[in-house]
Amino acid sequence: MEIEKKIWPNQYQATKSGERRFELRIADFDIKKGDTLVLKEWDPRKKEYTGKALRKKCRMIVKFNPLDFNTLEEIERFGFYLIELADEEKSE
Repeated sequence: MEIEKKIWPNQYQATKSGERRFELRIADFDIKKGDTLVLKEWDPRKKEYTGKALRKKCRMIVKFNPLDFNTLEEIERFGFYLIELADEEKSE
């Protein structure tokens, strides 16, 4: 299945270059491993699509409710990190 979503120009460029290899989205749509995410560049100033798009296959999907782990006050105060882990470090 293909799912189309807006992506802002700075995120589009980082995703296109390979620097950014993740998406954090509100889970208000159905998606599963193997689906294709079509990221259509959106210009928030002009409030229109630029015509550029990226197609990315979904390798892993994790759905969770942050309130299962933290209070709303903690989330509002600290926000979140989305951390991509590399396989470079070896643990003993």
